[in-house]
Amino acid sequence: MVLGVAQDGGLPHLGCEKPCCVEARRDGRRLDPACVGVRDLETGGLLMVEATPGIERQAHRLRAVAGREGGGRNPVDAILLTHAHIGHYAGLVHLGREVASSRRLPVWTSPRMAAFLRANGPWSQLVELDQIELHVFEPRVPFSPMPGLEVTAIPVPHRDEFSDTHAFKLRGPEGTLLFLPDIDRWEPALLAELLDGVDRAYLDGTFYDGRELPGRDLSEIPHPPMVVTMDLCATQAAAAPGRLRFIHLNHTNPALRDRAILDAVRSRGFAVAEEGERFRF
Repeated sequence: MVLGVAQDGGLPHLGCEKPCCVEARRDGRRLDPACVGVRDLETGGLLMVEATPGIERQAHRLRAVAGREGGGRNPVDAILLTHAHIGHYAGLVHLGREVASSRRLPVWTSPRMAAFLRANGPWSQLVELDQIELHVFEPRVPFSPMPGLEVTAIPVPHRDEFSDTHAFKLRGPEGTLLFLPDIDRWEPALLAELLDGVDRAYLDGTFYDGRELPGRDLSEIPHPPMVVTMDLCATQAAAAPGRLRFIHLNHTNPALRDRAILDAVRSRGFAVAEEGERFRF
């Protein structure tokens, strides 16, 4: 279940007085940062990929769908983290004793991310108080964060100030899902590896064509624009329309509100992820 589709700051975005956020505030529209939840239909187990600043709303939505709205100190049964940018791990603070006071909630990270969490507060306190239990994965070595689910982490290039960055391939009994909210650039061999054997892919859609942030040096925040991704993946999209779906859209991205652009994306066999959509795999 898609629990969030926006870039780290969500929509509306702090400090933004452009029409995209002014109108969202006026209309009460909110989009949370990119996140997906996984529910095991047999056991009821719940997993979240990312701990975003919107973790309370996102965990509540997932628990409501699973019929687990009450009880338990741990809001979900496991969390996977892609990297250490605020929209992807800052929600961990809500697991501390000031809020949820979780108990040994399994959090799966890379070795570098785990070292960062252990060495820096307030994350280190979560570890010291056994509120989260760090589990370390190795790149391209499958692991199982919950029964029936196999995950493979694939390193991707990104701004890695505090940790490295990974995409996740999640394999269930009926298919495979790719979650890749952040990448700096597409490399042909890496792109082929990421999409190989995937039934649904959630791809970095931060910017539509790069023109939506005039005055910003995009070399400081590189992401492949959606138009570039659509050119590179045109054959795959045409073969299975809707398989490739954009997520992690910046608040300025016109694909969030411009009907003509959204229709153009769909006409090429792609889609923009929507909060609440589900995929059984």
